[in-house]
Amino acid sequence: MQIYVCVKHVPDTAARITVVGGSGFAETCKFIVNPYDEYAVEEAVQLVKRNGGEVVLVTVGKESAVSSMRSALAMGADRGILVKTDAQFLDSALTAQALKKAIAQDGTADMIFCGRQSIDSEGMQTPFRLAQAFGMAVVTDVVALSVNENQAIAEHDIGGGATEVLQIQLPCVIGANRGLNDPPYPKLPQVLRAKKKEIKQVDIADLGLDLSFPLTEIIKLEAVPERGKAKIFEGSTRESVEQLVKALKEEEKIL
Repeated sequence: MQIYVCVKHVPDTAARITVVGGSGFAETCKFIVNPYDEYAVEEAVQLVKRNGGEVVLVTVGKESAVSSMRSALAMGADRGILVKTDAQFLDSALTAQALKKAIAQDGTADMIFCGRQSIDSEGMQTPFRLAQAFGMAVVTDVVALSVNENQAIAEHDIGGGATEVLQIQLPCVIGANRGLNDPPYPKLPQVLRAKKKEIKQVDIADLGLDLSFPLTEIIKLEAVPERGKAKIFEGSTRESVEQLVKALKEEEKIL
């Protein structure tokens, strides 16, 4: 099987983000593989172990994304393709087109895996746009998957604790969700081998895409306001309520 996995280089959720320029952020924070993409990588690796084939990572991002790709290669992927762009945020429609071009130029996909969403922009559009570009079926929020010959049986989360089981034909796009598998932490030999695996770099400008008219763009980016400190009012119930009302009126200007 020829399986492609789309992975994204994202800021760590524990990192402190500093907004710069009004519509961007300082890239001095720690970056990681998008956590949902790790489930996608692990599922692809296990499929190839059972059925044979190759797992190819595809990333659209800056050259610094190589570090995250190496981490994903250490999980068992065979090689990678980096579509280089200087943009910090890329429109999801353009991202999908870039992924599609890179995959189509490399080979013929039997399956394409993505995470259900990225933890930075959280658009949740790329799997759908990529499937549309290829003319493939797509299932996201997948928590269980089996593949037999030319079809896949996917169980996906539909909310409220319920799941739905779908049968789809290959090739297809799968959006992985938490619970699909348990990605292992790569061991040192795997990390060392990953440093020698191929990562082909392609400039996004060389893919023949129209880069001048993104469908969406970030106009303004703001940090989440710091939460105020909690106050504890002491005394009787009446005294506490009086202090609370006074604080809401005079300090918070709510009442």
